[in-house]
Amino acid sequence: MSITMYQITVPVLVRALMNLSGVLKKGADHAKERNIAEEVLLNTRITPDMFPLIRQVQIATDMAKGAGYRLAGEEAPKMEDNETTFEQLQARIASVIGMLNGFKPEQIDGSENRDIVLKMRSGEMHFQGQPYLLDFVLPNVYFHCTTAYAILRGVGVVLGKSDFIGKHD
Repeated sequence: MSITMYQITVPVLVRALMNLSGVLKKGADHAKERNIAEEVLLNTRITPDMFPLIRQVQIATDMAKGAGYRLAGEEAPKMEDNETTFEQLQARIASVIGMLNGFKPEQIDGSENRDIVLKMRSGEMHFQGQPYLLDFVLPNVYFHCTTAYAILRGVGVVLGKSDFIGKHD
C-alpha cells in the first residue's frame, strides 16, 4: 500500500500545529504563573538575527496553510500577521487547522507533479508538488515549530520531547 499526498500533508501538518498549540499553552501558563508579561515571551528570540516567537508561529502556520491550498491548486487566503498575544496565536493555529481539515483527499491526492511557484523577495522558486511538500514545506514547518519550542524551553518553560512530538494514538 502506498502513501498518498493527502496522508503526508493534512494529518502531518495538523499534528505539527496541534503540538505547537500545546507548546504555546505551556508558554502562556508559564508566563501567567511567574507573572511575566506575555509580550516578553512572545518577542523572545534565540539570537538577535532570528525571528521572535510570534513570527516563528506565523511562519509555521503560513507554510502549513500554503501547502494545503497550493497542493489543492487553490490560492491560499492571506493572514494579517498582527497577533500580539498567546490567545491570538492559538486562534491563528486553530484557524489554519480548520482550513487544512477542510480539504478532502481528492483535492490533494495526485498533486505530486503539480507545478508550484512561490514568489519570494529573492525571486521565484519553482517546485513540483511532492518535492515542494517534502523538501520545502515540511522542513520549514518543523524548523519553525522547533524554534518556537526552543525559545520557550530557553526561558524556562517546562517542555519535553513528547510536547513537540505529541501523543501517539
